[in-house]
Amino acid sequence: MGSAGLDKARAKMREAGVDEIAIETFAHYYRLLEHGETGMIPESTIEPVDMEALADVEVPDDVAADAIKKTVVIKLNGGLGTSMGMDRAKSLLCVRRGLSFLDIIARQVLQLRKEYDATLPLLLMNSFRTSSDTLHALARYEDLRVEGLPLEFLQNKEPKLLASNLAPASFPADPDLEWCPPGHGDIYTALRGSGTLDLLIEQGYRYVFVSNSDNLGAVPDPKVAGWFAASGAPFAIESVRRTASDRKGGHFARRKADGRIVLRETAQTLPQDKAALADLDRHRFTSTNNLWFDLHAMKATLDQREGILGLPLIRNVKHLDPADSSTPEVVQIETAMGAAIEVFEGARLIEVGRDRFIPVKTTNDLLVLRSDVYEIGTDFALTQVASDVPFIDLDTSYYKLVGDFDQRFPEGAPSLQKASSFSIEGDWTFGHGVQVVGDVELTAKCAQRVAAGEVLGA
Repeated sequence: MGSAGLDKARAKMREAGVDEIAIETFAHYYRLLEHGETGMIPESTIEPVDMEALADVEVPDDVAADAIKKTVVIKLNGGLGTSMGMDRAKSLLCVRRGLSFLDIIARQVLQLRKEYDATLPLLLMNSFRTSSDTLHALARYEDLRVEGLPLEFLQNKEPKLLASNLAPASFPADPDLEWCPPGHGDIYTALRGSGTLDLLIEQGYRYVFVSNSDNLGAVPDPKVAGWFAASGAPFAIESVRRTASDRKGGHFARRKADGRIVLRETAQTLPQDKAALADLDRHRFTSTNNLWFDLHAMKATLDQREGILGLPLIRNVKHLDPADSSTPEVVQIETAMGAAIEVFEGARLIEVGRDRFIPVKTTNDLLVLRSDVYEIGTDFALTQVASDVPFIDLDTSYYKLVGDFDQRFPEGAPSLQKASSFSIEGDWTFGHGVQVVGDVELTAKCAQRVAAGEVLGA
């Protein structure tokens, strides 16, 4: 028998038409939460992990070609980009030459299909908020949909829980705010509950490549597919060396108790372990969120566990209305899809170049992507042409929201190929063809304009 709070949450989810597998998965985590589980991973229980590098791996062309023909591509596309002031799918944001993230993803996949004579289906895990806009945007690519397969499946939703008593939160002023996504770890639940997992296996596919739609470096590379297929591993994640900008982010480690690889997120780190989290010499690798799994291994494990993979709990405390700190504190139950690495015996990590990890989380990242730091080739893959990716720090008072950002770069991003760092404090608008060289810092008390063609820092 569940507690009163869990019973109410279950009833609310059923009334909203949430899939039964998703409800039972939520119930699993609710009970953990109720019994005081925090999901914390103490530093004393883990040790650093090492791994092979893709640059050192040899994959025969025929192995790579065979693997990509058995691969399905899934893009996580449930985010709205609200932190940048957007109210529709973040992947619809223009990147370059009038192309959005979705445009470039679609063209990357279509190009690989042609090059390798592969079916290479593209599926998106959308949320109910991104589904309509996304499908409308992709309708122009008539050849993208693969016969017999959907173009999308929907992630689940769950009720926010009052931190005071774990009862489902109520917010009549905006009922949508009573719900939250379960984190991207929901992909396994959603794949199974929607029937997509079984459908992919029935149609003869073997491998899945998953990545975020805001990471255009995450191309379904045949070499990586070939490495994964040849490894025989059930599950793998592409990893990159951590840099100073990753100090506060998650990292991989090995659990001392059983030798399994774990992914420790910031929210799973105890206060006294924050220094170890930030130690780039101790914990050297972070996740790209580009992962690969074997469909047969995933189905067998989910069936064995009655649909509940049992990923580590992430207890996320926020306000009911994130924009209003006067609203009650709520707990959001979340899981990370990369944490599935500890579920599978024989799971692997592989170090890849930073060119496979180009996420856009802020307008700082967007400025780099819109600049000439990367070149978009005829295959629509991004190639870094600058010697280094510059550090960008834009004044959040003027550049945090995409609308404000666009107003200040009306002629496009400045050239950043020769830039090391670029910091802006104050309100600056840029003309066409501005170049940034070396380390540049702009400061102003009132609105300023950088003239067209100006070279900053030279």
